[in-house]
Amino acid sequence: MRVLVLYNEASHDATIDEQDVLVQRDAVQRALNQLGHETSVLACTLDFDKARSNIRAQQPDVVFNLVEALGGTDRLAPMATLLLDSLGIPYTGASTEALLATNNKLVAKRRLLQAGLPTPAWFVNQWQGKSNAGGEGAFQTIVKAVWEHASFGMDDNAVAAVTSENELRNLLAAREAATSHLHFAEQYIAGREFNLTVLAGANGPEVLQPVEIDFSAFPDDKPHIVGYRAKWDAGSFEYHHTPRRFEFEPHEATLLDHLSALARECWNEFELSGYARVDFRVDQADSPWILEVNTNPCLSPDAGFAAAVANAGLTYERAIERILADAVGRLPAPGALMAP
Repeated sequence: MRVLVLYNEASHDATIDEQDVLVQRDAVQRALNQLGHETSVLACTLDFDKARSNIRAQQPDVVFNLVEALGGTDRLAPMATLLLDSLGIPYTGASTEALLATNNKLVAKRRLLQAGLPTPAWFVNQWQGKSNAGGEGAFQTIVKAVWEHASFGMDDNAVAAVTSENELRNLLAAREAATSHLHFAEQYIAGREFNLTVLAGANGPEVLQPVEIDFSAFPDDKPHIVGYRAKWDAGSFEYHHTPRRFEFEPHEATLLDHLSALARECWNEFELSGYARVDFRVDQADSPWILEVNTNPCLSPDAGFAAAVANAGLTYERAIERILADAVGRLPAPGALMAP
């Protein structure tokens, strides 16, 4: 097949997390070439007339979509799939509808709540969802960007103890002023952190073995979170002390099964395709809470997806093959013909 790898252009002064899409582009193209496909790559920008013309000129059978952001924000990523929908070209990963439902974390959390799936309570102007924040005294929250991913702006100061809703509003206003991005507060779940990769297969989605982030090297007074430094700063303490753990005790089987069932429910609820990752916190009572549903998670060879795939006994190439097969098995969206 002729496969076009579409990715978001990274500027010369791009940060390390923004440059990571180039690593993904190269890894995916190598895998596709090893699988015998004819490949090309194309950087996508907000110049959609140019993008439309370039895509039509390539005449791909399918697009491998790696567009994570456009115009400097993750918020515009669905613009790329909307373009592909209009062209009637099948593409890998989440549909436009699924991207719109998950990229905005507040929309995703409302959807989870309506579906009866456990997600921590959150606050913008008032609390929504079940919260233990209504009592007296301080309660812990974590402040997150509404639209941006890759742990954008998340450091130890993102976790804060507040005593009132007014204090929380002030905290959000300060973070938004500093970053120029919308934020919300979420009830901080003290406990363990897991993520589960879901991969499309011939018999439906396959939930790979849960992965736990090991915070055992963190001091007691340091928030147990996978912040920006843990993901991107190779010289930081957090980067070197948040290893993945795949081995669990027999008595944890019930919890792991519960996490897997919830990940599958998320896949079905958001009508996901190709591949996804669901992030969880598990509280002191072993109750899981869904933090995020990540569509099209990072495909870099050193990222969590590749680690979960390898642990499942799959090669990176075979995982890419399954993502591609799921895309071409889908009916293309209605739109213009491929002919230029």
